[in-house]
Amino acid sequence: MKFKSLFIATSLVASTMALNAGNYKVTAQLTEDENGLTAYIINYDTKQKVDSTIVENSQAIFKGTLEAPFFAQLIVDGDRYGSFIVEDGFVSVVNKQGKGSILNEKMNAYFAQFGKLQKDYSETTDTTKKEEIYKTYNTLLDVILEQNANNPIGLYLFMQKMYEMDKAQVEAALNQFPQFKSSTRVNNYIAAMKQKELTSPGNKYIDFEITYDGKTSKLSDYVKPGKYTIVDFWASWCGPCMRQAIVLKEIYAEYKDKGLEIVGVAVWDEPQNTLEAIKTKELPWHNILNAQTIPTDLYGISGIPCIIIIGPDGTILSRDKQGDELKADVRKALAGELK
Repeated sequence: MKFKSLFIATSLVASTMALNAGNYKVTAQLTEDENGLTAYIINYDTKQKVDSTIVENSQAIFKGTLEAPFFAQLIVDGDRYGSFIVEDGFVSVVNKQGKGSILNEKMNAYFAQFGKLQKDYSETTDTTKKEEIYKTYNTLLDVILEQNANNPIGLYLFMQKMYEMDKAQVEAALNQFPQFKSSTRVNNYIAAMKQKELTSPGNKYIDFEITYDGKTSKLSDYVKPGKYTIVDFWASWCGPCMRQAIVLKEIYAEYKDKGLEIVGVAVWDEPQNTLEAIKTKELPWHNILNAQTIPTDLYGISGIPCIIIIGPDGTILSRDKQGDELKADVRKALAGELK
């Protein structure tokens, strides 16, 4: 039993529903280090740059008009500086959190309730109490979703529930909330589920090529016939990815002389940040840089890290395992126990 995570940045979404059109002003509090850099507001549903400004006096100030509120992320020089809702009125982004406007304050209040339940859940050892808290949590989630079904908060919560559903459950949920069918991210997730089926264990891996800095690399350049290969789809900003990098280094040290290769594929990341992480974490295997969404679309990846084990004949033997489960699958694969 686990709580649904309501704080994953790669799952923030935007609403295209007609709500309160108007004028927005967003003031983001930054530091002197960002002065002179370009800051962007990104619409998370469409991934489009909505607005940009130069950081001055440790602030990024945006002004404009909007047809409807939407979830957004603040990007400065390629780095993420917070998520919030752009809506009619004034929004202040402090410590990467939106404040001051109606929907942002509602969202903050909801997060406080969820956070309290998560804290209570983690601090109790009573199984019955844990079950009660978990039930309360999910009931609250459903109630808030219903209450906000026509604004970005509702769509955001719908997405959190959707990530734990199978295809049939998603279709049923969209029949209940047909307004979410227009979301780009919802539709991308449905497409990703189909691609995930095609790249699940038992299927052949799908090749792709990435051109960066004048050089084209294919996944097949590193997935060699007769070799077992781990493919790690990751990004430098992803904390779980960095934790699994430690696991992968342990696996690599144990099996690199026994026919195992590892190749990293950097997705959803800035190349300079990827290179810095490779250097800092001392990753000894090759990495395909600046892959962005090309492989994640092909493999139906909605969250990272995504780690795949490919067998000598190109068959995917394992997918989405981490930690001890990943180590166990590596052992089984090299012993010929995964087919």
